[in-house]
Amino acid sequence: MINKKFLLAGRPVGRPISDDDFEYQEEEVGDIQEGEVLLENLVIEFQPAQKGWMENISNYVAPIEIGDVMRGSGIARVIESKSDKFKKGDIVTGQTCWQSHPILNKEEIELIEDESMATLYLGALGGTGLTAYFGVTKISKPKPGDTVVITGAAGGVGSIAGQIFKISGCKVIGIAGGKEKCKILLEEFGFDSAIDYKSEDVNESLKELCPEGINVLYDNVGGRILNDCLAHIAMNARVAICGIISRHKTDNSNFGPENYANLIFKRAIMQGFIVIDFMSEADVARKKLKQWIQEGKINCKEDIQEGFENIPNTLKRLFDGKNFGKQLLKIAD
Repeated sequence: MINKKFLLAGRPVGRPISDDDFEYQEEEVGDIQEGEVLLENLVIEFQPAQKGWMENISNYVAPIEIGDVMRGSGIARVIESKSDKFKKGDIVTGQTCWQSHPILNKEEIELIEDESMATLYLGALGGTGLTAYFGVTKISKPKPGDTVVITGAAGGVGSIAGQIFKISGCKVIGIAGGKEKCKILLEEFGFDSAIDYKSEDVNESLKELCPEGINVLYDNVGGRILNDCLAHIAMNARVAICGIISRHKTDNSNFGPENYANLIFKRAIMQGFIVIDFMSEADVARKKLKQWIQEGKINCKEDIQEGFENIPNTLKRLFDGKNFGKQLLKIAD
């Protein structure tokens, strides 16, 4: 049996990701040891944080070294098991990485009991949904009637966060790139308004849509759009910093807010967070998210590409703004 894999070969600091940043290899699958399972990767997920891991600038997780298999989570089928926790045919989730047949320790994977919701464990019921949930409940702390603005609103985290804010009784405005994404925000995710930053003046749109100011800003983008939003925050606003996807084409030192003085004038709070800070509460959060999904209160949109060879290009889709919802890639049936 052959294990196909992509290794990290370059660090895309201050530039977009390129094909040369990855090296494709094939190898014979080795024997598994006691407590291990051999998996067939079925679906893998993509997130903007992966570029930070490639650049080796994020210190909240272990670095990916040149020559390592590229990190990422996936849904997989157990092919062979030397563990009493898993049997052949089980569907599991874990850090399966960019490879076709990973061998993992039994403690590194989790059984998915409801296989009909399997891919949701890479999105709404996985790190994406948990990031949205904790960013809303722990950092943003919405109150009914709050005006909320979400940047990167059509992505996996932004779209789920917006729907949780709606459940909380807020007026939700999403900022996204392109008319099609803005249409999805309104028609599929139930946002109250949408701003197309590619064709609209963000400042003018915020002035019109937020006459009383922004009570909660949930930022996934950073850069110029964050600057524009900070100019419109209300008194005692809460600003949740979830991501900085705008920096993918710039040097690490060449980005950041300019209107941060408004945090002083408006007595606002800006706070960054990472989902791992709240994982002790993940089971409770996942139960709540699952309930909302089953009740039809959260629509989980997935953008599923296909083909192992398309893994690098699928990651690039995030930074080119091509994804609609959670970005996934199907490797096997």
